[in-house]
Amino acid sequence: MPDEAQTLEAPADEPPHSHAAAPEKGSAKYLLTMSMGALGVVYGDIGTSPLYALRECFAGHSPLAVNPENVFGVLSLITWALVVVVSVKYLALVLRADNQGEGGILALMALVQKVQKRGPKARLAVLVLGIFGAALLYGDGIITPAISVLSALEGTAVYEPRFHPFVVPMSLGILVALFLIQRRGTGAVGAIFGPVTLVWFVVLAGLGIRGIAAHPGVLAALNPIYAVRFFLLHGWMGFFVLGGVFLVVTGSEALYADMGHFGAKPIRVTWFVMVLPALLLNYFGQGALVLSDPTAVQNPFYLLAPSWALLPLVALSTAAACIASQAVISGAFSLTRQAVQLGFCPRLEIVHTSATEIGQIYVPAVNWGLMVAVLGLVLGFRTSSSLAAAYGIAVASTMVITAMLALLVAKDQWRWSTTAAVLIFGVFVLIDGAFLAANAVKFFEGGWFPLLLAGAIFALMTTWGRGRTVLQERLTESSLPLESFLESLTLSRVVRVPGTAVFMTGSAEGTPPALLHNFKHNKVVHERVVLLTVQTADEPHVADAERVTVTPLESGFFRVRARFGFMETPGVPGLMRQLAQHGLELREMDTSYFLGRETLLPTHRQGMPLWRKALFGWMSKNARPATSYFRLPPNRVVELGTQVEL
Repeated sequence: MPDEAQTLEAPADEPPHSHAAAPEKGSAKYLLTMSMGALGVVYGDIGTSPLYALRECFAGHSPLAVNPENVFGVLSLITWALVVVVSVKYLALVLRADNQGEGGILALMALVQKVQKRGPKARLAVLVLGIFGAALLYGDGIITPAISVLSALEGTAVYEPRFHPFVVPMSLGILVALFLIQRRGTGAVGAIFGPVTLVWFVVLAGLGIRGIAAHPGVLAALNPIYAVRFFLLHGWMGFFVLGGVFLVVTGSEALYADMGHFGAKPIRVTWFVMVLPALLLNYFGQGALVLSDPTAVQNPFYLLAPSWALLPLVALSTAAACIASQAVISGAFSLTRQAVQLGFCPRLEIVHTSATEIGQIYVPAVNWGLMVAVLGLVLGFRTSSSLAAAYGIAVASTMVITAMLALLVAKDQWRWSTTAAVLIFGVFVLIDGAFLAANAVKFFEGGWFPLLLAGAIFALMTTWGRGRTVLQERLTESSLPLESFLESLTLSRVVRVPGTAVFMTGSAEGTPPALLHNFKHNKVVHERVVLLTVQTADEPHVADAERVTVTPLESGFFRVRARFGFMETPGVPGLMRQLAQHGLELREMDTSYFLGRETLLPTHRQGMPLWRKALFGWMSKNARPATSYFRLPPNRVVELGTQVEL
C-alpha cells in the first residue's frame, strides 16, 4: 500500500492552485498581484542578507583590513555574485527547468528522472543528489530563522550596548511565537508580507543612498576589474573572503523552490525592478560608510541609519527576519509533502490551512522539529556571526547540486548540445563549487552542523525509500499470482457476499496480501472486488483524464490504477465516485475498504543492513495511519495484520 501523508480539511477533489476571485491571468493586475506576493515570500531570505553579509566579509572568519582596495574589491564581488548567480543562473536559466510549473530540488530531480534512456547507475546518482539536496534544504530551514532574527535584534545592542545580554532571550521569544502561529496558516499573515517587505526594500534603498551620498566614488566598484584586482592582490586570502560574499546570494534557492506559487515572470520582474537595485544600493551604502569610518565595520547596516531611526529599523528588521523565516518554514512543509508523495518520508499529518490555496499547508511534526532545532542553534551559537559559518555550507552545497541537475535538463530536455550544456552550467558548477570550498574552511566553526543534519535526514529518507522497496519485495515473494487466485475461485464453491470490497495495494501485480488473509480467515469474497493501486507520478499534477485506469477482470474483479502528482493529495472516496465514468459504479454504503498492516521483523536477509531495517521498522511503526490520509470512512475500514521478515 502506498505510504502517503495524512491530510485534514482538504476537499477530495480540490483542484490544484485554485484562487478565489483572482485577477485574470496575464493581466497587468495579475502580474502586480503575483509580483507583490513574490516580493513578500520569495525574496524575504535574500532580502535580509544586508544585515550581516558585508560585515562578515571584513569581520568574519578571515577579517580584511578596511581600506579602499578591499572595500572596492568586496563590493565588486558582491555585485557580480548577484548578477551571475541570481540574475543569470537562477532567473535566466534554472527557472526554465520547471516541472509543470513547479520548482525546487525534488521537482528538478523528478524532471531529470523522466529521461528513460538514463541507465540504472546514472538514475541512482541523480536520486542521491536530489535527496541529499533536499536534506540540505532542511538545514537552510533551521539556520535562516536563527541567523535572521539574531542579526535583526543585534541592532538593539548598537542602540544601547547594555541591551546585548537580552538579544538571545528576545530572539528565543520571537522564534517561539513564530512557530506557535504556524498552525493558524499563512493566509492571514501572508496578506501583509508583500507590503511589509516592500517597505523593507524601500528602506534598504534609502539607507544605501544616504551612505553613497557621503562617498559617491564607491560606485566605481560596479566595474568587475576591482574584483579581479582583489584576487590578484590577496591570492588565497581573497578566496576565503568568498565565504562572506556568498551570504549575499543565500536566498537564491527560494527563487526556484517557490516558482510554482507565483510563476517565473513575477519573480523575474520583482528582482530586476525592486530587489536587485535595493540590495546593490544598500551594499554600496555600507561600503561607503566603512570607507568613511572603518570602525563601522562591526555593524555597517545599522550604523547607516541616523540614531533616531535605530529602534524603528530594529523593529522593521525583525519583521523582515520573521518573513524570511516564514518563507523557509513554509518551504520545509512543502518539501516534506513532496518527499512523502515521492516515497522518501513516512506518512505525516498534513493540515490544509486554506480552502482556496492548495499550497498552504501545515505539518505539525516538521514545525515542532524545526522549532527545537532553531532554538538549540540560537542557544548554541548565540550570535549571527557564529551562525554565518554554518549557513554557507548548507546553501552552497544545494546550489552545486541544482547546477548539476540543471545541466542534465539542458542536455536532455532543452536539446542543448553536450558542449553547450557543460560549458554554461559547468561554469556555474565551478562558481558554486568555489563558494562551497570557501565555506568549507569554516567546517569546525559551525559548518559541521548542516552537514551532520543533512547526513541524518539523508539516512532517514534513503532508509525509508529502500525499506519500502524491500518490503514490497517480501510481500511479492509471499503473494499468489492473481490468475491462480481467480482460477481457484471458479473451481471451488466460495461464498460471495453482497457489496464491494476495495483492497488497497502498493503493487499492481499479484494478489494483495489483505485479500488472501481475508479469504483465509473469513472464507468469503465480495460480489465485486476492486484492487486499487495509488501511484505517484514524476510530475506535480496529473490531468483528470489520465487519473484512473480501470481493467475488468473475471469473477467480478477489477484492477484500478490511480495516478497523482507529487504536489497532490489523493482522496480515495472521491476517486471511487469518479469510477462511474469508467463503467464501474459503486454504492458508497455498500463499499468496504481493506488495508494491510504489517508488523516488520528485522532479519539478516539481504536487502539492507540490520540497523537500517530496524530504523525502517521504527519509522513504519510511527507513521500516520494510511486510513486517515486517504480519508476513508473509519466505520467502513477493515485492517488485516501480518508479520513480514525483512
